[in-house]
Amino acid sequence: MGRDQKDDPRLSRLPREPIDRVTEPLARFLRIETAGGLVLLLAAAAALALSNSPLADGFLAAWETPIGVQLGPLALVHPTRDWINDGLMALFFFVVSLELKRELVLGELRNPRVAALSVAAALGGMLAPAALYLALQLGQPGERGWGTVMATDTAFVIGCLALLGRRAPQGLRVFLLSLAVVDDLGAILVVAIGYSGALDWAALAVGSIGLAVVRGMALLGVRSVPVYVLAGVLVWLAIDASGIHPTVTGVALGLLTPTRGWVSDRRLRAILGRVLAHPPGGGPWSGDAEDRRALRSAGKAAREALSPVERFEAALHPWVAFGVMPLFALANAGVPLSLDALTDSVVLAVVAGFVLGKPIGVVAFAWLAVRSGLAARPAELGWGALAGGGMLAGIGFTMALFIAGLAFQGALLDAAKLGILGASVLSAAGGLALLAWLARGGGDRLAVADGR
Repeated sequence: MGRDQKDDPRLSRLPREPIDRVTEPLARFLRIETAGGLVLLLAAAAALALSNSPLADGFLAAWETPIGVQLGPLALVHPTRDWINDGLMALFFFVVSLELKRELVLGELRNPRVAALSVAAALGGMLAPAALYLALQLGQPGERGWGTVMATDTAFVIGCLALLGRRAPQGLRVFLLSLAVVDDLGAILVVAIGYSGALDWAALAVGSIGLAVVRGMALLGVRSVPVYVLAGVLVWLAIDASGIHPTVTGVALGLLTPTRGWVSDRRLRAILGRVLAHPPGGGPWSGDAEDRRALRSAGKAAREALSPVERFEAALHPWVAFGVMPLFALANAGVPLSLDALTDSVVLAVVAGFVLGKPIGVVAFAWLAVRSGLAARPAELGWGALAGGGMLAGIGFTMALFIAGLAFQGALLDAAKLGILGASVLSAAGGLALLAWLARGGGDRLAVADGR
């Protein structure tokens, strides 16, 4: 073997295949979501404990403390909870939107028939619960909360699947992740359409121009992250002033983020080759020499070889999972517990929407999509597993609390929170029980009935 082959650094690594560009980001996303789900659960438990303790008044009042700046007649002051729900949650939706775009371009959703299954199931999982909720609340004070029962909590669902370990089919993990991402996008559309105030068309025009500027900067090759952060903040301020919920900004900016790296793999290898050509033992790297410039160029090329979608998602996802979401749970999950409140009509409607409406909608719309030929169901994803996944989709914690906070106030909001917490526990228990039973062989009869 020649010297060049022995020294080739590529021989010291396992070969990479195109599929690695899909599986590695997906695996990293699932690991963070699983751990983030545990932290989110602890934060929710802490909020419940504090809101039912002697510290309850101070704990709940702290989130109403106004924070902001005022310059003469211009004021930007909101309660602490609003800064979390409107500002930090925009980062959550930005990461969700990045994951959706990555799935559409590189992941499972790039296959139209596979994507159709998740989209159909997500659509059914939004429409059926909302219809059931409205049927129970039509003409009553809780009618406005129909959007509360439409969303699925990605972190808790992935966390529940992690409890099953290898007993959960891989196809179910991908299906539920895709469903939850589409579901979150649908939820933010519900927020924008159903829970926004009167529109200020001038501010909306400014926000739209700002988004066009962001797109133009990407086309022109602007790659400065601080410039994009500044533009994003200005767009957020304009959308916030327009009457549309400002978290829409996160979705729009995420969908505008490029999925292609600035430096191609071929160019990266060529640039790294210039660095490797520096003779070993040939003296120190001088500050202004050609070899030093090649090294700086290689560092920039290695960074820019990753697409902005991959870079932003990798950088922000841990902060969102372990910072934004637990803080949101602390600010919003606190509710006084009362046995009398459990019989409130809003509580019962929320529980019915999540526990019954979600699995019915997910399975029915998925079946219709497959039956009509619009969608393809993976062979490893049986109808029993899909039904168990539909039950887990009834865990609507984060987005449900988010929308409930927009729809309700006072006693109605407390009732909605109790319904969300109760429905999440019931959905998790039911889904895990069904999937565990299927994993023990209980699904054999279902497989026979399904014709497999």
